Amino acid sequence: MGASAVAAGAVARWQGKEKSGKLRDYSNPQKFVQPKYASIRDMEAAIQEIRQATGDEDTISTDSEDLHRHGYSEWSSTNIDGLPVAVAYPKTTAEVSQIAKICYKYRVPIIPFSGGSSLEGNFSAPFGGVSVDFAFMDQILQLHQEDMDIVVQPSVSWMELNDELAKRQTGLFFPVDPGPSAKIGGMVGTNCSGTNAVRYGTMKDWVINLTVVLADGTVIKTKRRPRKTSAGYNLNSLFVGSEGTLGLVTEITLKLAVVPQEFSVAVVTFPSIRDAAAAAASVMRAGVQVAAMEIMDEVQMKVVNLSGSTAPRKWKELPTLFFKFSGTKAGVKENIAMVSAIAKAHRGGEFEFAKDAKEQKLLWSARKESLWSMLAMRKEGSEVWSTDVAVPFSRLADIIEISKKEMDDLGLFASVLGHIGDGNFHESILYDKTVPGEREKVEQCVKNMVARALEMEGTCTGEHGIGIGKKEALLMEVGIDTLGVMKSIKQALDPHWIMNPGKIMDVPI
Repeated sequence: MGASAVAAGAVARWQGKEKSGKLRDYSNPQKFVQPKYASIRDMEAAIQEIRQATGDEDTISTDSEDLHRHGYSEWSSTNIDGLPVAVAYPKTTAEVSQIAKICYKYRVPIIPFSGGSSLEGNFSAPFGGVSVDFAFMDQILQLHQEDMDIVVQPSVSWMELNDELAKRQTGLFFPVDPGPSAKIGGMVGTNCSGTNAVRYGTMKDWVINLTVVLADGTVIKTKRRPRKTSAGYNLNSLFVGSEGTLGLVTEITLKLAVVPQEFSVAVVTFPSIRDAAAAAASVMRAGVQVAAMEIMDEVQMKVVNLSGSTAPRKWKELPTLFFKFSGTKAGVKENIAMVSAIAKAHRGGEFEFAKDAKEQKLLWSARKESLWSMLAMRKEGSEVWSTDVAVPFSRLADIIEISKKEMDDLGLFASVLGHIGDGNFHESILYDKTVPGEREKVEQCVKNMVARALEMEGTCTGEHGIGIGKKEALLMEVGIDTLGVMKSIKQALDPHWIMNPGKIMDVPI
């Protein structure tokens, strides 16, 4: 059943419940207020008022290239025609609050922007409005080394953060590691993951507290600085993963982890993608404490070789598991032995280890930059569609095998890769948008993968978020009542629906 049919079915069920009188009002469309957004003239007045309030002409840009960069993404599989009418560049939480107050007054949509690497249209501007780019809020504000936490602004890069922690010789690092260009603000917005998730968890596990500017400009702090608290609602979990639909995050206090004593990086090949996936599930069920475990099919290994990112070393172009081991020297040795035995039981080859720290970094960066490597292969007219799902461990081998076969049947350059240690994997498909029907075939393949994941009690997205691209899938996953609860929270905090409207859920009509 297609996503549209499922959505229509959900609405029909709601109408049936309404007639029977059994439905509470969580999903009642009459409960939600249709927003009336600012006219172009009102948006222009708001832009002028923001300039006056901040006292800086450069706070607001209406340059056409700037607008395009903040409304369109070459990374995203979902783009729309609309663009923001302006881009704001605040430097402080106070300035963000001023911008929000003015936008609230004029009913101008507000769209947060940090790294710009989202894949589901998360920062597109379907209703115009102001894109709030945190480029100038990129500072480390406080480091509490003894407490193992740090306070940062949203445009701090996770990679630069770790470089700075190493430079200061803290012995600490921030373990959440998505794509190389990701910034902390966007990572909070999508509750991102990364290769280290199997050992260290996802973004929500590393946020201690947030400073958030609400729709009307009110500034709140979700918690104080202890790692543990039972004081009221867990507002961190409300804002982490909300994609800027509830507020603008301007400061983040993050936990830090101790840098392990020993590292080792290895790859092992398998005769089929199913063998590799089954081995990964067995490693998890055995309770082996791997630091990271990633899967790349033979197509993706070919991409690594073609990119030259690990030159002169070439890798076997077979389904491959990447392992990162960390801990004490004795612990790493023991874990390698256990994983090696499990791999052999699933027809795995011999472990190939990176021979030194430089090659470890090269090998892992090849995995981290896999999407970028595919994008670099594009010719004129071609695009890459990349998306993700996650399923329980017991269904990993099934969904990966079926999904890969369906991709291969398209006859296009397509690959499977992902954070298999936490049940999360990605499809990346290279297609030519100038060929009639080709994009539609790819889109159907992706929708089939999502529907398959949901049938297996999985989720439509493990780390990319919903954005615009997966709203129908979210309805399929959680149902109309749960989505109604989300809408109720949204309307309570953002009564005019100006915070990143059209993302996660449709605007009321």
